[in-house]
Amino acid sequence: MQKAIDAHFHIWRQQDQPWLVGPMVPRIFGPYEPIRRDYPITEFLEDQKGSGVEKAVYVQTNWAKEDFEKEVAFLQKTSDETGWPHAIVGYADMTVDDVRHQIDRLMKYKLLRGVRMQLHWHETPAFRFASSPDQVVDPKVRTNVARLKDYGLSFDLQLFPAQMKDGLTLVGENPETDFILTHAGMLTGLDPETTEAWKAGLRTLSAAPNFYAKLSGLGTFVHRNDPALITYIVDNAIEILGADHLMFGSNFPIEKLWTSHAELIKAHRDAVARHGPAAEADIFRNTAEKVYRPV
Repeated sequence: MQKAIDAHFHIWRQQDQPWLVGPMVPRIFGPYEPIRRDYPITEFLEDQKGSGVEKAVYVQTNWAKEDFEKEVAFLQKTSDETGWPHAIVGYADMTVDDVRHQIDRLMKYKLLRGVRMQLHWHETPAFRFASSPDQVVDPKVRTNVARLKDYGLSFDLQLFPAQMKDGLTLVGENPETDFILTHAGMLTGLDPETTEAWKAGLRTLSAAPNFYAKLSGLGTFVHRNDPALITYIVDNAIEILGADHLMFGSNFPIEKLWTSHAELIKAHRDAVARHGPAAEADIFRNTAEKVYRPV
């Protein structure tokens, strides 16, 4: 079994998450009542036992904006106490006048490797997160993302296919910064129009050598672990981007809404295995090792 790095997972305390303590709100992954609770590192480790995952990268989970440092501090403390996670992607608000005031506060946490601000917008209201479809090229966002190179931080980029031309603008003007597309570009369906737009979006972004994508959250829009869908996404992502620009992420505990970790990673392993051992090494370890530098 190829040893793995999980490049996208979450843990949380419910009390820290406004979206987990307030009224239920529309989310791209549907109803989430079963995860409106604490999800500690001990539960994640139990969930992925026997999976071959040896390291994991934590990705921010929408704490209140003003608590951006508290989130990273909580994860650093968790790692100091348990050895997990091995790298942290925190939050910083790229719409402020100067994000450096936030980044400077985060840099004292030794596991910080990057930041994510979700910029995805879709014509379906329940799928929206950004304030507008072109927020990815908002002047303040572009200015602040350009500052990440001075800190050696990556940017987790969350976009739908219709936004990927703007995404290439952001990625292309920051060649010294690694960009990682979350959830492989969020394919919402398998009808021809949707799949062709998704593939075209990936081709657009493939022009940038500093662009990577995560095979994560692939059950987001179907609300199940679907091996055929995972195989379709893996096959096309490898063809367009290359295995050396892809990495596996469990997106737990979101995917726990409809599957077990064992079933999830098996579907990904089976899909990738068809492409040979070099692809397995890249997707399950090498790319994440290069981009996120987990300890």
